[in-house]
Amino acid sequence: MEIDYSDALKAFDGELAEMHMRGQWLHDPQRRESTAPPAEFGVRSEPSPAGVPHLWRWEEVYPKLARSCEALTESYTARRALAFKNPTLPRCTALTLNMAIQAIRPGEIAWAHRHTIAAIRFVIQGHEKLRTVVEGIAYPMENYDLVLTPSWTWHDHRNDADSMTLWLDVLDVPFVGNLHQGFYEELGNKMQPIRNQPETADARLRPAWDGAATVGGCRYPWRDTERMLAAHEGAPGSPFDGLIFEYAGRPNGGPTLPTLSCSIQRLPPGFVGRPHRHTSSAVYFVLRGDGRTETGGEAMEWSRHDSFVVPNWSWHRHVNRSRTEDAVMFTTTDAPALRALGLYREEAEGSLTH
Repeated sequence: MEIDYSDALKAFDGELAEMHMRGQWLHDPQRRESTAPPAEFGVRSEPSPAGVPHLWRWEEVYPKLARSCEALTESYTARRALAFKNPTLPRCTALTLNMAIQAIRPGEIAWAHRHTIAAIRFVIQGHEKLRTVVEGIAYPMENYDLVLTPSWTWHDHRNDADSMTLWLDVLDVPFVGNLHQGFYEELGNKMQPIRNQPETADARLRPAWDGAATVGGCRYPWRDTERMLAAHEGAPGSPFDGLIFEYAGRPNGGPTLPTLSCSIQRLPPGFVGRPHRHTSSAVYFVLRGDGRTETGGEAMEWSRHDSFVVPNWSWHRHVNRSRTEDAVMFTTTDAPALRALGLYREEAEGSLTH
């Protein structure tokens, strides 16, 4: 509805502004919404995507990781992590998500600390002697394992291998930061005492008498994930995402973490997904295959170990360009936070679902 801004109304707006008030009729330049075609009962508005789709190619990222080890000679004073910044957003990959790749050289330790930010670690270049310690439990980090560091849990990383190790970090930093809920503490020692042997790290039972934080198993070994993918070979899967599995939260089987959902998805040879969009933001890491993701009027052509982002409420579809080989991607979204707030929805081919 158009408003006739008379001189009297403009003067009244000025009076309100002096009192740090404003009329609801004023257009808000910060409002991130777009107006859709008129609905049956009037104007319909919907959110505009925050940020733009963007792809970071492994062939360009990896040399920078190697150089980071030369530029930052040790990891005790700062984390050696290269963050992926969305071209149109301040310091974040998506509106509520940060994605980065972290490197630790042989013999290094990333000191023990905790924060209200929740984080996941998806291992790219791991080793049985690379470990993340969460609340005293040591979790090996082998290739393509997923390791969680839930909110407000003590954690440190230790590389006792003889080679550089790398993993993907995804954190809910912007979400927690915008709510002004960012608490942080350092343990004071570089490492936590370990309360288990690495080979028992996947056990779900743990001591309950010493007051430690209640954390279920925080490691999802790739061998189990790959076995799950193989067991469902030929299943119909999703018309949008192919064969997709969510890493269930432990111990209750809910989302991976309260603010982050992690999934592994397999696109069969020749897969062409149906376009859809959802209110959640999503970041992707390609394990294998060659494909493209069409979104925002362009196609992001991806291959092994590339990373990319699809902003919230963006139409997109995934395509496997190979007719003979599958493609596998690791995905993290902020869907659990939106579901908890009653704000999650998906749309595909004109149908709106919650």
